[in-house]
Amino acid sequence: MADPLKTFFSAALVRRLAAEIARVEPAFPVGAFVEQASAGLEGLELLDRARHMAAALAGHLPPAYPDAIAVLLRSLGPEHARDELVGAGMAPFFYLPHVLFVAERGLDHFDLSMRAQYELTKRFSAESSIRPYIAREPERTLAVLRGWAGDASAHVRRLVSEGTRLRLPWAGRVAWLDRNPHRVIELLELLVDDPTTLVRRSVANNLNDLGKVHPGLLVETCARWLDGAGAERRAVVEHALRSAIKRGDARALALLGFGEKPRVVLEDVRLQPRRVAIGGRLSVSFALRSLARRSQQLLVDVAVHFVKANGATSPKVFKLSRVTLPPLGRVELRTRVSLAVHTTRRPRPGSHAVDVLVNGAAIRAGSFQVTLRGTPDGA
Repeated sequence: MADPLKTFFSAALVRRLAAEIARVEPAFPVGAFVEQASAGLEGLELLDRARHMAAALAGHLPPAYPDAIAVLLRSLGPEHARDELVGAGMAPFFYLPHVLFVAERGLDHFDLSMRAQYELTKRFSAESSIRPYIAREPERTLAVLRGWAGDASAHVRRLVSEGTRLRLPWAGRVAWLDRNPHRVIELLELLVDDPTTLVRRSVANNLNDLGKVHPGLLVETCARWLDGAGAERRAVVEHALRSAIKRGDARALALLGFGEKPRVVLEDVRLQPRRVAIGGRLSVSFALRSLARRSQQLLVDVAVHFVKANGATSPKVFKLSRVTLPPLGRVELRTRVSLAVHTTRRPRPGSHAVDVLVNGAAIRAGSFQVTLRGTPDGA
């Protein structure tokens, strides 16, 4: 994880956390807490820093969980000011130690912990802390989540879909969710037409995750949701199908109107430069010429086969364009591909093949070399 993220959990944040608790609980041992929570912090990554602080909370809050969680809840600051999270930055992460405390210490106090997560998710997100409760008491937890699906707070409603994702980032898998995908769908049905984009986007992300484990159920659900769908629901479905589309799933492509086999040829392909240094960019341009005497609806993407550490390759799909190609017509398209280093993808030297994907069908466009050092464009 990037340094700016983990350094948010600093000695300064520890002191702020202590001050917030001492404000409502004067007996809180500020000095001892700060000393323990700050010790060794610099050598830890983001989640471990937050866990370290949560452990220090457990060591200095009242020993009984009901008393400890009461103190934490009294210390909470204001709720999210608006429905969206865009622009909030790292500020809500202040409460990550709080949700970890609930996840790790509160399992024997179900009702108290549900109330705590209800309050915390209105300030940060309890999507990861709710998962141990689903794993331990799935029926009881889902009953609570069904009630929260109708809550006035968009952030509480979002927790219902985000916390039940089968592949939630930064969180462990919950085997019960994998085994019971229809129970997840039941919750999403309550939220698919939510008035906020915050919740609808979460619903789409949940369904996208589910499709990686249960692709048939993804397509079945999306087909049902598309029946009579308005623009907002259709947007949810399209976002939910994004991974299936990238995989070239024929059923998903057909749902969005791109199920027909394309009748096109690829022309005038240009990959520039042919040698790209790690951190650079590749320009891809080409033309598609129709061989059909009728109009074609085409979904056009580009796939780069990135070289992995073991020398094998793995395709990464970059979204490009939707095209209505007239009879015997021609369209020119272009895009740029970043070779920057990401936490989820590190480019490596070697030959990288490029495909143009048309309605899921791959057409080889050529290849380029990734190098450790740059070379002049066009080399």
